[in-house]
Order: sequence, then structure tokens, then C-alpha cells
Amino acid sequence: MLDYAMLGVAAFAAGLVDAVVGGGGLIQIPVLFSVFGNTAPATLLGTSKLAGIFGTAAAAVNYARRVSIAWTTAAPAAIAAFLFAFCGAFTVTHVPADFMRTLLPLVLIAVAVYTFRRKDLGSVHAPLHTGRREQLFAVFIGAGIGFYDGFFGPGTGSFLVFLFVRCFGFDFLGASAVAKVVNVACNLSALLWFGYSGHLLWQLGLMMAVCQVAGSLIGTKLALKHGSGFVRRVFLVVVTILIVKTSWDAWHRW
Repeated sequence: MLDYAMLGVAAFAAGLVDAVVGGGGLIQIPVLFSVFGNTAPATLLGTSKLAGIFGTAAAAVNYARRVSIAWTTAAPAAIAAFLFAFCGAFTVTHVPADFMRTLLPLVLIAVAVYTFRRKDLGSVHAPLHTGRREQLFAVFIGAGIGFYDGFFGPGTGSFLVFLFVRCFGFDFLGASAVAKVVNVACNLSALLWFGYSGHLLWQLGLMMAVCQVAGSLIGTKLALKHGSGFVRRVFLVVVTILIVKTSWDAWHRW
């Protein structure tokens, strides 16, 4: 029971952080691996995706009620992410992802430094693209991040938020709302793969999903109440933790 309580708390915290800026997997996945050390990694990742899709979907619905989601960006990005996340999941079964583990901390450091130095980044919602140009950019970003999510995964939500702020001119709140829609597509695609291959602990995943939704509702309320400045600060904290975590993992693999 203590193990399940730990997983429930981890799922709640993951849902809260993920609803604001992404990165909930940083909390949830290590606890899963700690409690079920003898279970196949693919099964634990599939179970985490099962819980995560409920939390992310709840956040997306809450944002849609209060924030004007840019569907002309979100829809094509989500479709591309769905298709390419499946491709990424298939590829990782044939190609090792070791080079991504080494490269990821450097990419995250660049993202953190850029965001920190640009104090006004994401403070104002001023879309940069319209029409076919907007949709084309959305497809490229959705395809790239979708493939990354299926192939490797850590920091997917945070990367989405950063790219929608930097490349589309969204504020952090609007970018987080669009990121949730794309994240749902990524999770659904991965779930189809994990479910097909039998890598799911359904009862555990659904229990954690309830906790994820509870955390997601609180996280969304905090983001909506405190606005883009709050989301930006949480983003920098999560990216910093990601840098430390991925650097530690890469160091130990050397």
C-alpha cells in the first residue's frame, strides 16, 4: 500500500507540473522504476503514458474553457505529432537512443540560457505566422517533437512550450495550452504501440490517472490565475531540473 501511495503522490505532482509547463514524467517515471524495478521498462513507460494521457487531456480541456487555443496551429501539429510519435516508438526498437541521452543536456542548457536572457520572451501573445505558413511550421514542429517523444521522450512538453513561444510568438500561457493538445496526440500514439505490444499495467495506470487528473486541475488553475509570468518561472525551474537529471544520467552511462 505504501508503494501505491507513493505512486499516487508522484502522479498527482506530475499532473500538476505537466499542466503548467510539461515535464511531469521527471517525477512519475523514476518512481515507477523504483517501485517496480523488475518490470520491463517498456511496460512502465506504457503505464506512465496511460496515466499521463488522462492528466494532459484534462489540462487541455480546462485550458480550452478559459484560453483561446490557436487551433490552426494546434490541429496540424497534433496530427503530425501523432503520426511521427508512432514512427519514433517503432524506430527506438531498432536504433539505440544513446546519442540522444548525450546530446539532450546541451540542448536543454541552450533553451534555458536563451529563455533566461530574453526577459520579455513569451510575455506578450503576438503570433508571428498566419495561413499556410503557420500550418507548415506547426506540421514541422509537431513531426519533430512527436518523433522525439516516441523515440526518447524526456522534456517533450517543455520543448513544445519553448518552440511555440519562440517560433510562433505565443505567450507562455497560450503556448502551454497548445502544447497540451499536441501532447495528448503524442501520448495516444505511444499508447497504441504499447497496448498493441502488451506493455501496459491497466489497473495501476488507471489508478495513477485519477491522481494525475486531480493534479492537472490544480496546475491548470494556477497557470490561468497567475498568467504567463508564472508559467515562465515554472518553465525555467523544470528545464533546470531536466538539465541536472539528464546530465547525471549521461555521466553515469559514460
